[in-house]
Amino acid sequence: MIDFADIAPYLPGIFLAYAVLLMGLISPGPALLGLMGVSLERGRRAGHCFAIGIGAGSLCIGILTLTGLSALLASWADAMTVIRIAGGIYLLWMAFKAFRSAFRPVQPASDAIARDDKAISPVGYFGLGLGLHLTNPKAILTWIAIISIGFADGTPIWVGWVIVIGCGTISTLVHFAYATAFSTAPATSLYRRAARWINGLLGVFFAAVGIRLLAGR
Repeated sequence: MIDFADIAPYLPGIFLAYAVLLMGLISPGPALLGLMGVSLERGRRAGHCFAIGIGAGSLCIGILTLTGLSALLASWADAMTVIRIAGGIYLLWMAFKAFRSAFRPVQPASDAIARDDKAISPVGYFGLGLGLHLTNPKAILTWIAIISIGFADGTPIWVGWVIVIGCGTISTLVHFAYATAFSTAPATSLYRRAARWINGLLGVFFAAVGIRLLAGR
């Protein structure tokens, strides 16, 4: 039987990792802008397939990050310190970008994906979303930060899997919801109007978590 006392010490790190992922999903990036473009131009079904592809890509990166980190920790005792510092620096960079974006217009969704008249199957849109996310440096670096937050020295491997599976599920569901919303022009317009406030809040959040990582807390 699972003892809650054994799980409780790891819950703050798990939930903070989830929070970092959610903030990353709100932050405008290649995946979000690409999803906006597909949903607006090709409709809800195409957007949903594209979103599932993004979620699958996120899960793949998470698994690779976790398994690679576990192997690195087994061979190098100071690996977690290096990963933690790298994650903290990246989050501070994200904070800088968020604050900078708060003072300039959001890139139009139409610039995120090329317009064409070729028919693409649902599997094709899934592949586009998957490929976009697997080659997205932001997604890779975000996963390094996520794992470094919830998976410290001496942490059981199951904690890492809870983070990876949970984050992969959250990513898929959130992008699926985005595809539903972005297939309607009013929702996209509302998001763009609120972009300055969203980026400002993201900057504060990323800066706080980045400093926390660098401080070793």
